[in-house]
Amino acid sequence: MKKKGKDMAESKTKRNLKEKQKRKINPWKISFLVLAGLLLGALLFFTVRVFENREVSYTPSSDTLTQSGEATFQVQLKKAQVNQVIDYYLNDFQKGSSVKYKFYLENVALLNGTFQVLGHDVEFYLYFDPYVTEEGNVLLKAKSLSIGTLSLPISDILKYVVKNYKLPKWVEPDTENNSILINLNKFEMANGMHILANKINLVDDDIRLDVYLPATAGSSSDSTQSTTSTSEK
Repeated sequence: MKKKGKDMAESKTKRNLKEKQKRKINPWKISFLVLAGLLLGALLFFTVRVFENREVSYTPSSDTLTQSGEATFQVQLKKAQVNQVIDYYLNDFQKGSSVKYKFYLENVALLNGTFQVLGHDVEFYLYFDPYVTEEGNVLLKAKSLSIGTLSLPISDILKYVVKNYKLPKWVEPDTENNSILINLNKFEMANGMHILANKINLVDDDIRLDVYLPATAGSSSDSTQSTTSTSEK
């Protein structure tokens, strides 16, 4: 009986020691595991956020833009129609350029391009609110910037755009005020026609442009004949 009692006591002692060992956990080991988990999670979050697309790729509309009339007139357009014109112009303007970008209208105006981060092309979206100036030009005021799905400061990316992107001469970026002025009064089409902005309401999809036609030889001749006839009288 004594031996049996002694064995039971030893067994109980061993069991207590095992339970104490289980309960004894190294706090440094826990801290290391927690820190490693946080670092891994932060790295994964940053990688996903940077390389995740924020916007759906823009697909040009199949709608066509038509104009008619022989004198100065106003046209009312939808965003899809303006986007088609912009897309056509930029595709032609950027021929031969290694850096491509897009500009299009949604409920805000967007500049979509890429820049290099650690040897990888990272997509960015620069968001603007458009305003019509007294001269009929368009002032784009930058409101936010997204790289992947991370919101970052605007000024550095706008400077990158000015330095690396091929922009029309009548487009004037202002990196100090985070804005871009589109000088429509300096833009003239090949046929001499030019346009000025009258109203831009992107939310209601209402864009109005004043169109100015060049003077034709016929109109000049008519004007001369009219002046001569008046003088004769």
